Amino acid sequence: MGMSLFILLAVVIWLLPFILVLTSNRTSGSEKVAWLLGIVFISWFVWIFYLLLAPLKPKQQRY
Repeated sequence: MGMSLFILLAVVIWLLPFILVLTSNRTSGSEKVAWLLGIVFISWFVWIFYLLLAPLKPKQQRY
């Protein structure tokens, strides 16, 4: 029981950056895909950069 709980917790922690980026309104479209690919191929440090830097370009306001 203890080991399976540990594994479940580890999987949830590992998936957390993906879930947070996917549900965030800070980016959209191809920019969001780029951040997700960065998380997959580089590391979790990309997620920290996402929190600090996203969005890369300001959203345009419509009047």
